Amino acid sequence: MAFEYFIAGKYLKAKRKEGFISLITFLSVTGVTVGVMALVVVIAVMSGAETDFRKRILGLEPHILVMNYSGKFDNYSDLLSDLNQKKQIKGASPILFSQAMIRSSHSFSGVMVRGIDPEKGFSIVKGFGPDQLKKLLGKEPENGYLPGIILGKDLANSIGVIKGDKVILMSPHGFISPMGHLPSMKRFSVTDTFSSGMYEYDNSLAYVHLKEAQQLSGAKNQVSAIGIWIDDVFNVKSVKESLADILTYPFYLRDWMEINKSLFSALKLEKTAMFIILTLIILVAAFNIASALIMMVMEKTKDIAVLKAMGATNKAIRKIFMIKGMIIGMSGTFIGTVSGVVICFLLKKYDFIQLPDAYPFSTLPVQLEFLDVLVIAVSAIIICFFSTLYPSYKASKMDPVEALRYG
Repeated sequence: MAFEYFIAGKYLKAKRKEGFISLITFLSVTGVTVGVMALVVVIAVMSGAETDFRKRILGLEPHILVMNYSGKFDNYSDLLSDLNQKKQIKGASPILFSQAMIRSSHSFSGVMVRGIDPEKGFSIVKGFGPDQLKKLLGKEPENGYLPGIILGKDLANSIGVIKGDKVILMSPHGFISPMGHLPSMKRFSVTDTFSSGMYEYDNSLAYVHLKEAQQLSGAKNQVSAIGIWIDDVFNVKSVKESLADILTYPFYLRDWMEINKSLFSALKLEKTAMFIILTLIILVAAFNIASALIMMVMEKTKDIAVLKAMGATNKAIRKIFMIKGMIIGMSGTFIGTVSGVVICFLLKKYDFIQLPDAYPFSTLPVQLEFLDVLVIAVSAIIICFFSTLYPSYKASKMDPVEALRYG
């Protein structure tokens, strides 16, 4: 063992008269531990929230939307066929967006109607398979041969309907009569409800068959967009580039990242802000490390002078105190990282913390990512390293003659 490591280890074991320095050392390790542990847990929760939001949104939204600058468009069957032949595309389906009023026997409300084609061989709505959608949105005998409608859970509660009730959709795209403009109306049977966990969707969205939506909104054989679903949701940019040969003006593409850019930007900003704020805890602990080393230098003045008199170089003296500081910092970082990871696994496995209904999730969403943990640990070690530079520099510049004379 190099003598610098040996002496640094000896200095960590404080004698009785150096008990105060030992206390500061203990507080420094504890400070780094708490800071790193808090960072690991909070960043894991923020990553979990981002992942949870993404899953909820992509459970209802296509990964890519093919839209037209003129608004609604028809003659889309050839384009749909070309899209479905692409290897990266899992499925493509026409969608019609329209606004309407929904009325029940108890109440009425505004609603965003989404006309979808359940004949496609994949699930367009999260929680419902293709065969399920065909039955729920079709004209079945149990519905009185009325077309089916799937409502958001909160929307169904607000207008006071349950499965099997009848509702009326009224579209502003009506017709002109001798009495003036009349809205288009159509009766539907509530066949089911969905819950995405996001109030904005659950309180305003309703699914109907594409043909029923076209008839209601007066958009004969027209759609608002073609939804595209792919295997890798993070690969949307390369998929968009590959579609440039079949999608020219007036068509354009929008992916889920662009549509929800403000939400995910806000989550990323919060994650960064929490990282900076909680790093201050580690910074405070680093000041404690610096204080402990400065006091140690003052306490070990005679020792430093003797070492220099025996031939120890400035570099060796500097290395002794840097090693001592790094042992403190790395010990706190290791304990904090392990503690944070253990807490994350416990939070993920056991529902210790129940969140109120105001949040879209009932328990803390936790997703531990290796890169986040690595960045936190490396950042803590770097901060602790910088805290050792000044005390070790002061120790190395000490004059042995003066130290022995006044020590």
